[in-house]
Amino acid sequence: MNKRMNRGWAGLATLSLVLSLQGCGGGGGEDKTALVKQIPVNAPAAIAQESDANYDNNVNGLISAATLKSWKDNWLANRPAGITGKLVILQATEGPAGSVYIKPNGTNVFTYLSPSSDWIQTRTNGVIETPSMVPDGAGMDALLKKFNIDPKNDMIVAAMGTGSNPNAMAQGRIWYALRYWGVDKKNLAILNGGNQWINGNGMAAGDFQATGSAAPGNGHASVKDLLVDNTALQATMQDLLAVLPSADTNLKNDGVFIWDARSLSQYSAGEMVELSEDTDSDTAGTQACATAYCAPVNPANYMWTFQNNGSRQGHPWGTLQLQYTHMLDSTKGFSYRPKADLAVLLAGGTNAQGIGFVGADYALVGAGNAYQNGDTVYTYCETTFRAMITGITSAVILGKPTRFYDGAMVEWNSLTGRSVMTDSTGNEILPDNSPWRTDVKSFYRAATSNTLVAQRYITDAYAKSANAIVNADKAYKYGETIPTAGARAPAANPCGG
Repeated sequence: MNKRMNRGWAGLATLSLVLSLQGCGGGGGEDKTALVKQIPVNAPAAIAQESDANYDNNVNGLISAATLKSWKDNWLANRPAGITGKLVILQATEGPAGSVYIKPNGTNVFTYLSPSSDWIQTRTNGVIETPSMVPDGAGMDALLKKFNIDPKNDMIVAAMGTGSNPNAMAQGRIWYALRYWGVDKKNLAILNGGNQWINGNGMAAGDFQATGSAAPGNGHASVKDLLVDNTALQATMQDLLAVLPSADTNLKNDGVFIWDARSLSQYSAGEMVELSEDTDSDTAGTQACATAYCAPVNPANYMWTFQNNGSRQGHPWGTLQLQYTHMLDSTKGFSYRPKADLAVLLAGGTNAQGIGFVGADYALVGAGNAYQNGDTVYTYCETTFRAMITGITSAVILGKPTRFYDGAMVEWNSLTGRSVMTDSTGNEILPDNSPWRTDVKSFYRAATSNTLVAQRYITDAYAKSANAIVNADKAYKYGETIPTAGARAPAANPCGG
């Protein structure tokens, strides 16, 4: 294991030790130390699972419509080994007419509407407040109650409803939140393809109905019941900073593989585009080209690549880029492409259009020069919605250790020093001496004017840690209070003006 990864997992082990010591005080009562020691802290390799080459053979992870049909038609006879509870299908959206909801039976098969807004929350990592993060423990328990999910015994299937790029992202957010909070892989599946395609490809018209199940709101389970710590599935901004190289070069021997799931135009801050970008909702189709890669129509007009009124656009050092859309087949309900095709792409090969991973020079890295055996994948996009698709590819289909940088570029491209850019009010986002400036480890092009930069909500520019979300989630699961020992660095400008 490389030094960078050693440091990361040493930190997790230290946190578990701190939590154990929290329960060692006097005063009788429950032995909290014994409880904490029973909760293993899983590394990303232990969280990942590899799909069969034929998705029809999977009984968790990425499953086909044919598998789901066999379950729902006779759940008690056909449910997977080790599952003793209900079949709970969570659709991110309704499907189109004729395929609106996968048909439940109201007894042990239920289909609920659960949009992506259920599975995200605005939270602070101790440095900055960020939208679209994994829900906290109370939020997750509320969802388990709403849908009466027993996460230890039920089979939970995340479905798109209408197949689309955004809905594939949404079903990924369901999988991510549940897996992060400790749901076992045997209890969790992702349905491959949207309703409009699986109706006729594994299911038929009689397998759908116009209404879903009414959420009962009477569940009693808690994520505290899941005695495993999968929080390493999330990479914090602090984690990402720790594994970046010292220059914008992809290192093949450092044990990490950093995957930008966004468009090439965003990765390059408008210096380059790719053929398929006219199908990506975040880019201007008029800028795309007739060949696999080309310079945009007007590289100087790079603000069209910006999202969320960021202070800059670009990428962290050492990142390779391959847009998430190439993982899905839009002609088959936005289902995932065959495992063998995805493996070729991850290794640095190209698809039929000649598109594959590119590096900081915007050239194809070539077969064998992308993911290396033993690497941990760090994947992100703008808000870690698109990266759900790349992360499902690496973690659930190809079985690679994977971490999601959940704060993503909406967070990363905000953490800019005053000397580079202020926000639209004229106030600094971060002081130049903040230890959390990410511009110093990034290729970027700054916004053309501070008037275009939205105000960011900085919690503490000199915070001791940027791991507040993960620490709080560990504390919720363990039933402990994480200590805040150790003073932060003194603020040169505590008012942030």
